[in-house]
Amino acid sequence: MSDHTTPSVEGAERILTEPALDFVRSLHEAFGVRRQQLLVARSARRGLPLGFLPETTEVRESAWTVAPAPTDLQDRRVEITGPCDRKMTINALNSGARVWLADLEDASTPHWSNVVGGQVNLYDAIRRQVDFTSAEGKSYALDEGRLATIVMRPRGWHLDERHLDLGTAGDVPLAGALVDFGLYVFHNAAELLRQGSGPYFYLPKMESHLEARLWNDVFNHAQDALGIPRGTIRATVLIETVPAAFEMEEILYELREHASGLNAGRWDYLFSMIKCHRDAGPEFVLPDRASVSMTVPFMRSYAELLVKTCHRRGAFAMGGMSAFIPSRRDAEVNAKAFAQVKADKEREAGQGFDGSWVAHPDLVPICVEAFDAVLGDRPNQLDRQRDDVSVTASDLLDVASAGGAITYDGMRLNVEVALLYLAAWLRGQGAVAIHNLMEDAATAEISRSQLWQWIYNGSTLDDGRTITRELVAATIDEVAAALGDQVAEARPIFERVVLDEEYVDFLTLPAYEAIDG
Repeated sequence: MSDHTTPSVEGAERILTEPALDFVRSLHEAFGVRRQQLLVARSARRGLPLGFLPETTEVRESAWTVAPAPTDLQDRRVEITGPCDRKMTINALNSGARVWLADLEDASTPHWSNVVGGQVNLYDAIRRQVDFTSAEGKSYALDEGRLATIVMRPRGWHLDERHLDLGTAGDVPLAGALVDFGLYVFHNAAELLRQGSGPYFYLPKMESHLEARLWNDVFNHAQDALGIPRGTIRATVLIETVPAAFEMEEILYELREHASGLNAGRWDYLFSMIKCHRDAGPEFVLPDRASVSMTVPFMRSYAELLVKTCHRRGAFAMGGMSAFIPSRRDAEVNAKAFAQVKADKEREAGQGFDGSWVAHPDLVPICVEAFDAVLGDRPNQLDRQRDDVSVTASDLLDVASAGGAITYDGMRLNVEVALLYLAAWLRGQGAVAIHNLMEDAATAEISRSQLWQWIYNGSTLDDGRTITRELVAATIDEVAAALGDQVAEARPIFERVVLDEEYVDFLTLPAYEAIDG
């Protein structure tokens, strides 16, 4: 099952124990085939019209709620996201955010050092035994007081784990999601419960309520095997694919014993909108990435439907990522960006979201201030029903409402950002600051998918030129020459996912094939 080199990782002996691997093996044996079947079902739905499901009307129209949230998940007004490297682990827990999204997915890479090293750092952090000294001699340690509550994000269902061979029969690949979830819950569930917390997760990339049902069955299997009560595990689902936006209620229903909320995963959602409609005609072509904000009509409809759905069912509605990374040298850039972040968080709080995401500790106070102004002494605004919101399928799919133009600068920026990100990804870095924005797999996916879609549709730049494969290839030549050797390894993969006639579903799939470690 493993065709990649499996390097040694410091601390791995504490994570890759025989009982832990037996537990992961039991998850694979119970659910591996079903996972594969659901991935095949994704492909079978490709090209079919999107809409609310008639067969689940009763779920949407009946009265039910999710389980009440545990104490340490009732106030989520600011959540910080980031990979589980040693330094980020400490900084995130100390940041003042209520929650840390400990990311083993889009802000990480599936290099074995990240897969296992992230588990080591989480294991140590939960036991308050994590510290770090940088190459420059700067020391990092956990504060004595309250730390952010950890909510771990495993990989999506689509990504295999190629490094680990569990000796199972058959040719069903091992799911990265089950490895990440299994190792974390096996080692940490009991300790988290002892501390009055619990094993909490963010679930990414789902495309249907049947995939949520699979997660629910995984949770029940794990809880029974570990001897902890059902409902102990809690999950917040990222609504970051367009198919999932039409099944928000059904997803919460399938997970209702374990669900804590939904998150508006704005960047992956834009990626999914492009991906789902990449060959559906010019009415589904988006303008420059930077011009598509949460205020355009189809994105506002998605956000407000999420709030309405969550609060109707007693679940938290979590806002999206503010990806700005403050500059240590440019106060003017910071001032402008801080104003934009403030407006973004004030809009979300006003829409009824219970909290939101930031990518840097310096943004935590801005987010807190925006939500404090609306929440006051309340931990959340679950009591705010959005009965004024009425969203149709057409509203969710009204891509043309974004308006805006495709510019050469925007096209060139897509090339630059995706090339730089992919180069960093191949080196094992999943979250990268580029032009004062935190880029991760989701934003790189937007960039490369837009390029593919513009080529396919023969879209027109605002200067009148048609976007052709030749024009994009020439732009890649120009950008790659300017960036030099740092993108040499990334360039062939990037050209494949942008210039090939066949669209590749995930940038990370060919990238994963290129790494050996």
